[in-house]
Amino acid sequence: MSALHDEINRLKEEKNAIILAHNYQPKEIQEIADFLGDSLELCIKASQIEDKDLVVFCGVDFMAETAYILNPDKKIVIPDLEAECPMAHMLPEEELLKAKEEHPDAGVILYVNSIAEAKQHADTLCTSANAVKVTESLPHDKILFGPDKNLGMHVQKSIDKEIIPTPKDGHCYVHRLFHVEDIELKREQYPNAVVICHPECSPEVQEACDEILSTGRMLKFIAESEKEEFIIGTEIDMITRINSEVPGKKLYPLLEGAICKTMKLHTLEKVRDALKNEAPEIIVPKDVAEKSLKAVQHMLESSK
Repeated sequence: MSALHDEINRLKEEKNAIILAHNYQPKEIQEIADFLGDSLELCIKASQIEDKDLVVFCGVDFMAETAYILNPDKKIVIPDLEAECPMAHMLPEEELLKAKEEHPDAGVILYVNSIAEAKQHADTLCTSANAVKVTESLPHDKILFGPDKNLGMHVQKSIDKEIIPTPKDGHCYVHRLFHVEDIELKREQYPNAVVICHPECSPEVQEACDEILSTGRMLKFIAESEKEEFIIGTEIDMITRINSEVPGKKLYPLLEGAICKTMKLHTLEKVRDALKNEAPEIIVPKDVAEKSLKAVQHMLESSK
């Protein structure tokens, strides 16, 4: 393994490359990444890449597309092209355009977990970390919000605007695995633990938890908390990152089987090959990228 690490580091220097990785990547990918983060943190980092020529994005397709939109002059590669986000593909361009026709007076906020062809028709984007703040930034009283229905309902609880889910049942299959019964069982096992879940979880699961946080905020909350035990309701490898950066805490997964299969497609061998071959390359059509950039920039500005 050390020889593979050495080869990756050598290629990274040779190619003037940076490796970005999402919190749901497996441990070996997290360990070789130059930067780890949630969707918002990765967007911000991607917007600040000035001195690198090659970006290796260890995440899913929409994340690499967003990195390209922010850096059209750089080469963006993803170790495995099959690493797609099923939820992002639940909102194709034609369905969003139909919803806009039906609600011409509504603003359009798309979760950053959406494909570029849909992003180009949004007024702005959001992540789970900034969804409420971004929604408040638009002047519209009605908001088309997609593709994640549960995040939209989470936002609805905090603002005085009408949220219209687009599509009606967009969801993350990993966060849909969690049920209230899982929380009840874990509370019996670990009565002193704080229960945290992601806003992509169902409303009833959110209600049963102590905190509803994006993955980036989970890390910050746990690091700053005086509590020692936490039950984590999100993808299993978020615990990997927290354990690495916040030692001394006791973390329990809400479900051992909460695994995003496409996030796990990347391997060290594929990262090495992506660096060596500068492929598979992610390219967004110029007109789509330019239209999408406005929405990405609005989100970043609203997040300050």
